Amino acid sequence: MTFLEIASSVGAVLDFSILKIAQTHVTLRSLITFVIIIAVFIVVSKWVNKILTSRFFTRLKMEEGTRYALSRILHYTIVTLGTIVGFQAIGIDLSGLLVIFGFLSVGIGFGLQNITSNFISGLILLFERPIRVGDRVTVGDTEGDVTEINMRSTTIRTVNNISYIVPNAEFISGTVINWSHGDPKVRLDIPVGVSYDSNLDTVIASLLEVAEATPKVLRRPAAGILFESFGDSAWNMNLRVWIDRPQHNREIRSEINCAIVRKFREKKIDIPFPQRDLHFRSPLPFPLGPRTTPARAPEQGSR
Repeated sequence: MTFLEIASSVGAVLDFSILKIAQTHVTLRSLITFVIIIAVFIVVSKWVNKILTSRFFTRLKMEEGTRYALSRILHYTIVTLGTIVGFQAIGIDLSGLLVIFGFLSVGIGFGLQNITSNFISGLILLFERPIRVGDRVTVGDTEGDVTEINMRSTTIRTVNNISYIVPNAEFISGTVINWSHGDPKVRLDIPVGVSYDSNLDTVIASLLEVAEATPKVLRRPAAGILFESFGDSAWNMNLRVWIDRPQHNREIRSEINCAIVRKFREKKIDIPFPQRDLHFRSPLPFPLGPRTTPARAPEQGSR
C-alpha cells in the first residue's frame, strides 16, 4: 500500500460522519479541530493569568481574594470564547445548538439540580464575594482558610492541614462565619478567674500589662477589662483584646493565656481551683435482728 493510499484511508476515516447537529455533520476531523481550539484557548488563558498576576496585579497591590476572583472570571471568559470559536470553526450554528440544549435542559434539569445550584452559587461567590481566597471561615464545626473557589465547590484548608471540599450552595443557603470579611480586626475574649483574696487593682494592671506585652495584640482599639461576675470561688474577669490576624486567633489566645499564668505567678495572684463543700451525716440506727414487741409494764394494783 502506497503512501497516497494510506493518506486516502486516513482521510476517509477522519471525514466519516459521526453525528449530525443542526444540519451539520460532525466528523472525527471536526472533533479533533474543536478539541485543539479549546486546548489552545485554555493555554492562552493560563498564560494571560500568569502575566497579569506577576506584573499587573502585583503593581496594583490587590488583595489575594480580588486577584483570584478576577483571574477566575477571566479564565472562564476566555474558555467560553474558545468554545464559541470552536463551534463556529467546525460549522455548527450556535442558534440551532441552543435550541437543542433548551430541549435537553427540560429532560435533564431535574437530575442536575444540585450541580446547577452549586454552579450558580459559585458565580455568586465570585461576583458578590461574601468569601474570598485567604479568608478564615467557619462552616458548621469546620474552621479553616479558603484556598480555592471553583464553579462547583470551595476548598477550605483547616488548621490541621486537612482540605475540606464544601459545595458552593452551602455558603449561599447556610450560615457561614467569615472572620476576615470587610474588616480583618477581630476581638478575643480571654476569661480568667482570680482569688477573692487578690488585690483588684493589681489584677487589672497585670492583665493590661499582658495585653500590652503581646506583640500580635493591637494597640488601637485598646485592650479592656470586664469584671463579669462573682463566682463560687473566684472573681470572673474578662480580658478583651483586638487582633488583625484572625487566622492566628488560637495561637494568640494560647500565647496570652501563658503570659497571664506567668504574670500572675510574678504578682502572687492566685487562680483558685473550683471548691465544693461535702457534708457527711451519721447513719440512722438500723435494727439487724428480728423485730420484737417490747414488754408491757405491769398495771398498778395488780397481784
